[in-house]
Amino acid sequence: MSAMPSGHFSRLDAATFPAFEAGHVWLVGAGPGAPGLITLLGYHALGQANVIVYDALVAQGLLDMASPDAELIYAGKRGGKPSAKQADISLRLIELAQAGKRVLRLKGGDPFMFGRGGEEGVALAKAGIPFRIVPGVTAGIGGLAYAGVPVTHRDTNHAVIFLTGHDDSGGMPQGVDWPAVANAASVIVMYMAVKHLATIAGKFLAAGRDPDDRLAIVARATGPEQTVVETRLGEVGALSTQQELPTPAIVVLGPVTRYREQLDWYIGERRENAYG
Repeated sequence: MSAMPSGHFSRLDAATFPAFEAGHVWLVGAGPGAPGLITLLGYHALGQANVIVYDALVAQGLLDMASPDAELIYAGKRGGKPSAKQADISLRLIELAQAGKRVLRLKGGDPFMFGRGGEEGVALAKAGIPFRIVPGVTAGIGGLAYAGVPVTHRDTNHAVIFLTGHDDSGGMPQGVDWPAVANAASVIVMYMAVKHLATIAGKFLAAGRDPDDRLAIVARATGPEQTVVETRLGEVGALSTQQELPTPAIVVLGPVTRYREQLDWYIGERRENAYG
């Protein structure tokens, strides 16, 4: 671990951050996993909050940064497992704010990238609760970067599609035009897609996508246990029957995965540092 210049982080004590006032809710992106990837404003919120309502993918190292007096409330939602209902989570945020608490809703990645932050923000607005959105590093960009995959590259793509692999019920999203999506961009980044990945691959292939297209599954991105499975689109079905694919994971389809051969930097002793 490299030494930090003396007093470097203490400079934050003199920094001017927005006031986290009683009765307010901050929706904060925790980043893709490694605690060090939270923003400075998110770190500020951790120290000011009376109550932290956090998701399943929030690292323990981040919670350790909270005020020792803060109440921690787990509100994780994981596919296929008993989870808090979204309406109940939103109601809890409202009730805590109405009780005069400084409420931090800590969400993995970015609150607005398949994180239901929009739903929670709308509920707060309807209830007249003041709130702030603090964006975070999303796994579909930051997680892939830790796997040596640039989400865009001038030599391969000028567009990218982000999609989720399941809906509220845990099934395949019904509102996705799969044939259109399959050919709309050479790079497609999929969140929460492992469960239905073989079916999704089949839809892409049926729409004319090249079975030789590269695909990578990045599991537990930015953490010390990060793993990457590389395959081809046409091999996904067979792969999913041969082995249990790792989760939680972000999936990327397209030519940018080839850059892992040169950019796979997150290896060896670097992973021993819990903060990224």
